[in-house]
Amino acid sequence: MAYDDALAARIRSVLAERENVTEQKMFGGIAFMIGGRMAVGVVRDDLMVRVGPDAHDEALASPHVRPMDFTGRPMRGFVLVAPAGVADDSELQGWVEAGASFAVSQPPSTSR
Repeated sequence: MAYDDALAARIRSVLAERENVTEQKMFGGIAFMIGGRMAVGVVRDDLMVRVGPDAHDEALASPHVRPMDFTGRPMRGFVLVAPAGVADDSELQGWVEAGASFAVSQPPSTSR
């Protein structure tokens, strides 16, 4: 299992009403993009959330959250939420909305 399909389906449900949502395989999992900007994703069984650098420390203070670190250098602005942190649909929705809000606050993507 490269990533948790059930978690990906739950994310799709939360993002169903949003426009310009696409999916892209990355980080060995799947990322959900809004307007070409990464918002959230699934890496193995963790939720990856792009919270942005300003909200990074606050996000890390939440239960079940750790820095996103694949190479020994944490990516500031990205966090991983363990399954226990998104077991409830309202918890998942909060994290997905946080990632979506950051994504839509960014300038339009110029990459294809």
